[in-house]
Amino acid sequence: MVRGTLEVLLVGAKGLENTDFLCDMDPYAVLTCRTQEQRSSIASGKGSDPEWNENFVFNISGGVSELNIKLMDSDSGSNDDFVGEAKIPLEALFTEGNIPVTVYNVVKDEEYRGEIKIGLSFTPAEGNLEEEGAEETYGGWKESA
Repeated sequence: MVRGTLEVLLVGAKGLENTDFLCDMDPYAVLTCRTQEQRSSIASGKGSDPEWNENFVFNISGGVSELNIKLMDSDSGSNDDFVGEAKIPLEALFTEGNIPVTVYNVVKDEEYRGEIKIGLSFTPAEGNLEEEGAEETYGGWKESA
């Protein structure tokens, strides 16, 4: 079981489909790691090539296999538009500990809609749940009072 801290550097995106027809869109990202969700700032008027350079931290505790990043266009007066999403597998990160800034495809309706730049690092927690549990029941012995 993997436990630790996932750090995400959201650098920017490129070549996104502009969902605003009369002006540049105002994109933001929603990062989801299992049940934890965080939102970036809005890159106002940045259109198809926004830059954020923002850091996000998630606590990882088992069963996490990917980071999901949804790109949205902030619209005042109506619902925000879904631009696309990137699903980033985390297995290699748990082994390597660090993945430098890498470009991932943004997909909507199973079609390429641009790309997003993300840097990832993982710091394992001290100890491991399985090890802690094993120590508590090791040999079945209990010290008497």
